[in-house]
Amino acid sequence: MKSHGESRIEMVVRKTIFACAVLAGVIAPLRGGDDAGTHRVQVDHRSLVSRADITYDQPVTRSEEGLPVGNGRMGSLVWTTPAALHFQINRPDVFAVNRSTNSFPRRHTDYASGCGYVDIDFVDFGDDVFAGPAFRQHLGMYDGVMTAQGNGVTARVLAWHERDVFAVEIEDQREQAQPIHVDLRMLRYLSQYFAGRNFELSRQHAVMIQTANHTATSRLDMRNGRIILTQEFRENDYYNASAVAIGVVGRQTQSRYYNESTVRLSAAPGKGRFTVLIASAASFDPKRDVAALALEQLAAAAAYNFEALLESNKTWWHDFWSKGYLQLHSADGVADEVERNHTTFLYIMAASSRGAYPPRYGGMLWYTTGDMREWGSQHWWWNSSRYYDALPPTNRFALMDPMFSMYSGMYESCATAARQQWGSQGIWIPETTWFDGLEELPEDVAAEMRDLYLERKGWDERSARFRWFAETKLSHNSRWNWGGVGRWDQGHWIVPDKGAGAFGHVTHIMSTAARISFLYWLRYEYTQDKTWLRERAYPMLRGTVEFYRNFPNLKRDADGTYHITLTNNGEGCWGSQDAQEDVSAMRGITPLLIRASQILAVDANMRPLWQDFLDHLTALPTSDMLHPGTPGAQPFWISAIPPAKRGGGAPEHPCLVPATLYDLCTVGTADPQVVRTGNATFAAIYPDGIHENTPVNTLEDKAVAAAYLGRADDLRYMIPNQIRCLAAERDFCDWTGVGKVAVLPNRLTLREGPGAMDCQRLGCAAAALHAALLQSVPPAPGGDPVIHVFPAWPRQWDATYTLLARGAFLVSAAMEKGRIEYVEIQSQVGGQCRVRNPWPGTAVMLYRDGRQAGKLTGSLLAFLTARDEMITLAPAF
Repeated sequence: MKSHGESRIEMVVRKTIFACAVLAGVIAPLRGGDDAGTHRVQVDHRSLVSRADITYDQPVTRSEEGLPVGNGRMGSLVWTTPAALHFQINRPDVFAVNRSTNSFPRRHTDYASGCGYVDIDFVDFGDDVFAGPAFRQHLGMYDGVMTAQGNGVTARVLAWHERDVFAVEIEDQREQAQPIHVDLRMLRYLSQYFAGRNFELSRQHAVMIQTANHTATSRLDMRNGRIILTQEFRENDYYNASAVAIGVVGRQTQSRYYNESTVRLSAAPGKGRFTVLIASAASFDPKRDVAALALEQLAAAAAYNFEALLESNKTWWHDFWSKGYLQLHSADGVADEVERNHTTFLYIMAASSRGAYPPRYGGMLWYTTGDMREWGSQHWWWNSSRYYDALPPTNRFALMDPMFSMYSGMYESCATAARQQWGSQGIWIPETTWFDGLEELPEDVAAEMRDLYLERKGWDERSARFRWFAETKLSHNSRWNWGGVGRWDQGHWIVPDKGAGAFGHVTHIMSTAARISFLYWLRYEYTQDKTWLRERAYPMLRGTVEFYRNFPNLKRDADGTYHITLTNNGEGCWGSQDAQEDVSAMRGITPLLIRASQILAVDANMRPLWQDFLDHLTALPTSDMLHPGTPGAQPFWISAIPPAKRGGGAPEHPCLVPATLYDLCTVGTADPQVVRTGNATFAAIYPDGIHENTPVNTLEDKAVAAAYLGRADDLRYMIPNQIRCLAAERDFCDWTGVGKVAVLPNRLTLREGPGAMDCQRLGCAAAALHAALLQSVPPAPGGDPVIHVFPAWPRQWDATYTLLARGAFLVSAAMEKGRIEYVEIQSQVGGQCRVRNPWPGTAVMLYRDGRQAGKLTGSLLAFLTARDEMITLAPAF
């Protein structure tokens, strides 16, 4: 005889199945044996993921509309013209220059990632292939396969996950057989891509471009029936090289140099199938034969036929999709569209963020225009964070590894920069930086820089030595970002400042290290990996706090309170006091450092210093600080304390940073005054409320703040509006000629300008979406996380999901018509689990591995778990 509680569990399962049927019928129950309380469901991931597939029934009109294919280390958009299939092979570990370059003072001219063009040409004579009613181009995200169909020709494309190889299976069933040509082309042979002193040296099959001390040499080669393009980038001691190698399996071929920039591999005419293999490699070692590295990749793939490569890829992709999911539905279809874009975001990240370095935010691995790109080749954290902030709850930390590796790799450089540039300790991570950080400065230049940037010396008093040293530096870099748009004058590059002395948009942003360190901490909290905490996260947390604590412009007032002066609040507010970004960072990261120190049992002697620092920090700046003692409305957070040097945002503007980072203000925050201030700030930004036409710009995290504040009704409009690019006029134009940010058919945008494909808005929307579905947050920074299920979910949207919570808990839950149907928690490492009661005022039945284990009451449910134990929660009636 089953208990009343067990009957309720079975009823919930039935209701969940019904909800899933409404959500397109891709979820079914797993067999639970005779044990009640088993909510585990079998997800048809193929059907679910395939809802996001992209299909074209007519050819794209521009290369940027191609479909993305990549293995995280090598990628390309794939697009068609009537006679050919096209690629630009890109890699995240190909950099034309590094931190020591003096050859690209002109903005937007530094470049990276591009390796070569590949064109597979199907037509020597007769009708076009990719045209007419037979045309179809399809991206299948579940298997990671792109298919292009045309008149008598079908091509399937995959990026092999085991090696850096594209496999293109071609099936030619045309009545008139034709040779199929594979052209491998150089990216650069015209000097107009570059600024400075340029010349072109053309030899038989090599082209060298020189800009100041930088050279880029491209060479074509043929080896044993393979065609090869190599690139070498040099400047002083810096070296980087790339190679693309192409071979054909299953068809006789001939190779030849087609022209000065192209080598061609021609497959003999005939019906049937064969495979084109496109391999790539990169190296920083001038002693390595990078072409041989690419040929090794190609040889490894050539040992298998296309079906074997596809099966290998399916195994990887299917495992990737199984790590978590979400399925959404609403009567108007809006939630379904949100789900499709979320799936696309995960696909894009899997296809581009699994290499030695993260993809650059604008362009990623989807460049199609050679070396042309807005904003150059550096990494801009605000933009990159749009992707990586969203990833922890997805249970896919491998996608974050490239970002972690890059910033850990530049740790010593950032420590040197903290000392040289700011006279501090710890680390300073610039907002915009090269992949290897910042160059070490001559000590005399560094000493003057400190005096100038800390305003201990007048800007007009710059020495000739400093001016000369700065003349050749790229002003997009944070260190030199006071520089405006330069010009050539009698062979000299003249760089004016931006009218605010040493200040520019990103010169005095100090909080980047804190934002990045928070992600290091979150990885520990989500995985409970103490090795990670000790070796990777702790140095970042310590370096961040020690930089702030020793920063020369952080001083203790007569009242004993620490204030920080002459820093930027983001790009918009320059040189103010108590920038919200900095105060939030110090208040958010210092408790985490203290907690980590306790967990690891290290730096016990430093904890009192850190605690004293935290205890005497100024409060988060609010509007009532501008006019102390004046009665008025509920105060709201502001950007900084005026005055400001310059910038597009006034210090007194409302600022939601505490509701987006560091657990300062969430649905779990214990201090009600903090929550009231957060909501007052939101209301100050949106005095007319949120509605279906409220713009949400590409890079904004205001939807994230709405989620952490529990504003479900607002998110119903904010998330889809951000995905659709319903942007205010002040957002940048899309460069597609439509005058505002526009979404391309592949769900990417050109918001950042020519050659800079991105999906930043999808990352922002994903972060808000995850926080609306699940929050695992402490009452205050450094506290014990509590799981909140559907804390800010619109009641008009049905949802079923599996997401990762802090404590290494995989949480599965379903909501139908505004009611939470069940909550299931898989404890991956064991330990204490805390859950805010999903059914307030109702007792909750607790099941362990399907067996009833007790009843819980109260608003906070706390219970111990064992490793790999499955916990099910359901309301008791």
